Amino acid sequence: MAHKILIIDDDDFLLDMYSLKFKEGGFDVSLCKNGAEAVSQAQTFKPDIILVDIVMPNIDGFQVIKLLKEKIGGSAKIIAFSNLDQKDGIDKALYCGADDFIKKADFTPSEILKKIKKLLNK
Repeated sequence: MAHKILIIDDDDFLLDMYSLKFKEGGFDVSLCKNGAEAVSQAQTFKPDIILVDIVMPNIDGFQVIKLLKEKIGGSAKIIAFSNLDQKDGIDKALYCGADDFIKKADFTPSEILKKIKKLLNK
């Protein structure tokens, strides 16, 4: 059975690119463009892993991570996925409940796919 991944990002280009890469990698992919619908989508889709962009309009990724932790608990690994690279932003994401932090600019989609697969196989 394929692992399920929910990708939350307000950038259509990135959603399309990562959706294609994860589908090629054998994942069942669900996409979300904002934090408000992400929580309900996570509850119905039941992903194994969630990639959450931090900088989004209305509800930022920090708030989304907190809401996801409240609503779905530890049923999915949550990875903050952003170009923020200040230590306090990374620390805040982890404090909010993220299991890991990936800086978008530092990894290709293929490298992120490998990192996600490794995390799921722990």
